[in-house]
Amino acid sequence: MIIRAAVPADIPQIQFVRNAVKENTLSDPSLVTDKDCEAFITQRGKGWICEIGDQIIGFSIVDLQDNNIWALFVHPDFDKQGIGRRLHDVMLDWYFMQTQDPVWLGTSPNTRAATFYRKSGWKETGMHGKGEIKFEMTFAEWQHMKKTKHQ
Repeated sequence: MIIRAAVPADIPQIQFVRNAVKENTLSDPSLVTDKDCEAFITQRGKGWICEIGDQIIGFSIVDLQDNNIWALFVHPDFDKQGIGRRLHDVMLDWYFMQTQDPVWLGTSPNTRAATFYRKSGWKETGMHGKGEIKFEMTFAEWQHMKKTKHQ
């Protein structure tokens, strides 16, 4: 299993993973186009994929323009193996090397994702979009989380 930077050739498998998830599903998968995905990993920010052999099993994408976690998903067949944590951590390390601006994300309430972000040190700051919880992480909070994780 390796984690590496995402490239445009990964987009078909990224879309496959995105559409395979059981929570935070897209009401209309055509709303997230391959062009959107490419812009986020090549122009607006950066993405990472986790793969086993030639199969992408998870990915994360951060948007520097809007200081937002655009995506963090793991294929359901590979849940609870630490893949999401590794993708999360590499993404936040990179983000905070680029800027010290806080980063935010939105996710559906009462999901494993919401629990994951709370356990990862994200702070709830209200609601966003169509009933999603808005979470935020500051540079100082991320540095503290990393320090306490390695003690």
